[in-house]
Amino acid sequence: MKFTSHMDAALAQARAAALRGEIPVGAVLLDPSGNVAAQAGNRTRELNDPTAHAEILAIRAACAGAGSERLAGHTLYVTLEPCAMCAAAIAAARLKAVYFGASDPKSGGVLHGARIFSHSQSHHVPEVYDGIGADECAAVLTAFFTSKRG
Repeated sequence: MKFTSHMDAALAQARAAALRGEIPVGAVLLDPSGNVAAQAGNRTRELNDPTAHAEILAIRAACAGAGSERLAGHTLYVTLEPCAMCAAAIAAARLKAVYFGASDPKSGGVLHGARIFSHSQSHHVPEVYDGIGADECAAVLTAFFTSKRG
């Protein structure tokens, strides 16, 4: 089976989040057939909800669409390494795989920080692929924060 990245769609969600004044993180969730089940960008400020990260919003929407709290066989593309909260939600939803762009040494929860999937308490460990479109994903974040500080 040929690999097809969906990071461009996640980047579009990140850019839309930036236009809303949100930290530009975007996520796209694919069902087992490779169809888009949900996509989202951060909405923490808009919704006044610290849990409204792109990954959480996409997981919620896909679960609602599937009528299940589990998303076995689903694959997530996200522009930034998931934080510990999002990594725990990914494990709880039983996603098959996570592809992320930019690493997050400060707040990441997959390869950095809490490393949620490496704990014995993690009930499920998805396949993890990092660095997918990392430069472009990082550039979107850098441009956003530069504009805020500049």
